Amino acid sequence: MLVSAPEMTTDNQAENTPTSSPTDASVETVRKVYAKDLREKDSVNTVFRVTKKDRVTARSGKVFLSVVLVDKSGEIDARVFDKVETLEPAFAPGDYVLVRGNVIAFHGKVQVVIEALERLDPEPLDPKEFEPPAAPAPAPAEQAPAPKAAAPAREAREERRNEEQAAPKTGGEGHGGARAVGQIREIITERVNDPHVKALLLAFLDDPQIAAGLPHAPAAKGVHHAYRGGLADHLLSVMRLTLRVADHYPMADRDLLLAGAFLHDVMKVAEISPEKGFEYTDEGKLVGHLVMTAQKIREKTLSLPNFPPLLEQHLTHIVLSHHGRLEYGSPKLPVTLEAQIVHALDSLDSRIASWVEAMQRDPNDKWTENLRLYERSLWKGPVPTVRGRAPVEGGGRKKFKEKKPKERPEKTAGEASPSQRPEKAERQEKQREPRPPREPREQREPREQREPREAREPKPPREPVNVPKELTFKPFSVLTAKTEPANKPEGGSDSEG
Repeated sequence: MLVSAPEMTTDNQAENTPTSSPTDASVETVRKVYAKDLREKDSVNTVFRVTKKDRVTARSGKVFLSVVLVDKSGEIDARVFDKVETLEPAFAPGDYVLVRGNVIAFHGKVQVVIEALERLDPEPLDPKEFEPPAAPAPAPAEQAPAPKAAAPAREAREERRNEEQAAPKTGGEGHGGARAVGQIREIITERVNDPHVKALLLAFLDDPQIAAGLPHAPAAKGVHHAYRGGLADHLLSVMRLTLRVADHYPMADRDLLLAGAFLHDVMKVAEISPEKGFEYTDEGKLVGHLVMTAQKIREKTLSLPNFPPLLEQHLTHIVLSHHGRLEYGSPKLPVTLEAQIVHALDSLDSRIASWVEAMQRDPNDKWTENLRLYERSLWKGPVPTVRGRAPVEGGGRKKFKEKKPKERPEKTAGEASPSQRPEKAERQEKQREPRPPREPREQREPREQREPREAREPKPPREPVNVPKELTFKPFSVLTAKTEPANKPEGGSDSEG
């Protein structure tokens, strides 16, 4: 919503600025508070210019907006945790906004938590009030050091690792799937250079269907990564592999490799249900995730301005050919370096994950049982090198069997356990040995005879208690009898005395 700019006053202008006319209802007087003067627990109601706005998903799955506000004193970080869907389309980088909220301290830096925000008409505002101070020039005798590319990346990673602590936590699983999604976004943001490719991948991550399903979706029904969050783990693993391969094969394009690694299986969020059993959906059976991803690429590229058609075709080709063979469901065979690499790395990651999971389930020590899927047994014992480690530690099911308490054999009467028998025999031997005779005790000296006590006066006899000598009563059987005895005396009571 575009509103009229408020009449802004600074500390120097506050005393000399006349109040606005009551008839001008569209003008609001707002005192300008500069970014460098904000402190923890301050309330914010002032104007800034937006220089950055990002939609971020924390490791908990919570979506929030990361905003940078600026004025002539400097810039300050801000966050929108509530009403994200309402406030996100209300402003953009470069807009002047009236911000209402509170200031908190996050990792030693002040940060504005935005509760309400309005976009303003920039015409009445002085642009000089919102130009950040220029960086100090280096001394003439000293050459400015080259900027370190890794420093912003480290700061971004550290910030994302701690965003979950600042964002209000909601109920949820909070498993590895959500963490993998956050790491995928981090790679896309920091390692993808082409602006069109980055915009497309972020549009996929921000798609409501993908954002809701990716932290929980499995990568397959039962072959590999068949668990909740397994799809995000698989995509992240293939993306990391492409980064290593791109360094080895510089003739392949890194941005296309990263895009293909993320896109190739991403629409499995709609192909396989994450509920119990991981059944295929109707759309998954009728269309399949390769075509569903191609459709989603066309949908997103149409919404992005000036997206190159040839770039869209290369990305679609990587997705449609990543199974590698026509009989495996790919309508096209790989014909580009990037498509061939993505196919190979996808096959490698899924095969290794499948083998390791099979080894973990197998109860044997060295060789697995014959796997019908691969028609072979797999070696799972230690490697014959100085490393000496097995691919899977603990031996799979056997590891869990050892944790169960062993059943103890029932003891018969008078039978001792094997661990107790030697000790008992030793005790019996010791008891059989004759004891040495005791030494005679020394005769104690007789005690001195005490003087006899004085005889006490006899106590007076107690007064007799008035208790009847005889008590008569009827037994309980007589009291509970239904009929009275025939020989009951007339006029007599049930008991006497």
